[in-house]
Amino acid sequence: MAISRVHEPVLVDEVLGHLAPASGETILDLTVGAGGHAERVLGTLGPEGRLIGCDRDPAILRVAREVLAPYGARAILRACRSDSFRAMLQELGVPAVHGVLMDLGVSSLQLDEAARGFSFRASGPLDMRMTPGDGLTARELIQRTAEPDLARIFFRYGEEPQARRIAHALKALPRNGVPKTTGELAEFIAELAPARQLGRAPIHPATRVFQALRIAVNDELGVLERTLPLATEALHAGGRMVVISFHSLEDRIVKDWFRAQHREGVFAHVAKKPEVASEAEVQRNPRARSAKLRFAVKADLERAA
Repeated sequence: MAISRVHEPVLVDEVLGHLAPASGETILDLTVGAGGHAERVLGTLGPEGRLIGCDRDPAILRVAREVLAPYGARAILRACRSDSFRAMLQELGVPAVHGVLMDLGVSSLQLDEAARGFSFRASGPLDMRMTPGDGLTARELIQRTAEPDLARIFFRYGEEPQARRIAHALKALPRNGVPKTTGELAEFIAELAPARQLGRAPIHPATRVFQALRIAVNDELGVLERTLPLATEALHAGGRMVVISFHSLEDRIVKDWFRAQHREGVFAHVAKKPEVASEAEVQRNPRARSAKLRFAVKADLERAA
């Protein structure tokens, strides 16, 4: 994956404000992506500070390595899923970090790569795997999932009102007749859309199904649910956690975890409401429109006791 254009991270000022990286600290970026946020964070850490980043997508991690190369050994990058980062910290001899950042969802660079199959903007293989070769492709998931379960995936992960109808139509196809490309699937779903929806809907009729398949293929919500407790445990007392989500399912998981840990005294402070991008940022970077940022600060339990 080449850097075909500059990847612009969202809510940069808000991330830096709440992550509050200080000189000499160690920050953990669990979804380093193309390195956009990491580059800004490293610029604040001074010569002794470092950023440890991981991403499950080896292709986009190569982009991050190129972007962060000027920081040398202060940028430590590994290929790993966010819920398996503890082995990485153990390998590096890092018992705890001062801040954790997670920018969830799919990168615009990944969406633009037709061969990855994340989007129907340009037709490509119906794949959607963040880590190529790991698990089922989106097409295989459709082929192997029973109709009721497929409908539940579309409804739960995509909030698709036509979930049952779309699942029934897909499962009525012969196994080899399941669409092979993103373009074919998008066209198939568009043909099922009610006539009144076509031309009026603010989004393409296939958008929610594509989101649902991507989430299911990559177990995104399960990974997030497993990552949050591990990331909380990895924070120093007074450490900060910042999470950016792009749809309500992710945001709800983060909100519920932060609030539960605040009630239990693990977090000394959590944001009551998510922060969103300004109109100026949305105009400059449309991807920021759906971004929601939540942050929390870990309590010093020994001092409180």
